Amino acid sequence: MTEATLDSPRPPLDLAMASLLRADAVVLLRSKVSTIVSILVPVVILVATSFGKSQTRLGSPDMIIGLALTLGLITSSLLGYSLTLAHDRDTGVFQRLRVTPAPTWMIMTSRLSVQAAANLVGSVIVVNVGAILHGLTLSVGQYLLVFAVSVLGGAVFLAIGQALAAVVKSTNAVNAVSRILFIILVLLGLLGGTGLLGDTIKSISGWSPVGALMTLFSDVLSHSPWLDQDTYSVLACVGYIVVFAFVGIRWFRWDTR
Repeated sequence: MTEATLDSPRPPLDLAMASLLRADAVVLLRSKVSTIVSILVPVVILVATSFGKSQTRLGSPDMIIGLALTLGLITSSLLGYSLTLAHDRDTGVFQRLRVTPAPTWMIMTSRLSVQAAANLVGSVIVVNVGAILHGLTLSVGQYLLVFAVSVLGGAVFLAIGQALAAVVKSTNAVNAVSRILFIILVLLGLLGGTGLLGDTIKSISGWSPVGALMTLFSDVLSHSPWLDQDTYSVLACVGYIVVFAFVGIRWFRWDTR
């Protein structure tokens, strides 16, 4: 090997980033089951609640659409993203990526960016289907606010998924824990918010990831003025992002050893 070969410069970072984004996008598009489920589940909820008395039983249209958006984000980000990370770690994908010229921060940034873009696309589909089925007319400002909340909510569940993959090493264990966590978060956000489990659980529910997001989605879709509860919900989401992102970055391992 010649000295020129040894001293050959690394490829530009933008080229490395573009290659990673393209590869991660292809992988996500090929994961048809995960992608379809994250959109199908919210759409099924919207369709099922658009008939007769089922709509009034679950609340106003803005609450139903907020629930559908939240479930879509938690399905794709918590379930899908964490399981993909654990699977790629078990199969040695990350080990092979680490010997490429791309820095490690770029590898994770690419994955998170592609997943965030997929979340936004799913939110666009869900909010439009929900508005049509439930007869809502949204302004441009409302659409932009819904998408902003979707980005915030996606970041919350991506951070939780990253932390889960960092703390739990086995793919099977990540799959099991993520499903249990999904059920706990959804039940806490839904049942706790109704007050059926008591005032204490209702207060806790408002600060949970699902409860905070549903509050923001509902207020945005109903075009209500900005309230203190919206500020608290945003602060709660930011807090979740900071805490779980720190855990996910600090304790994440690139291999199973």
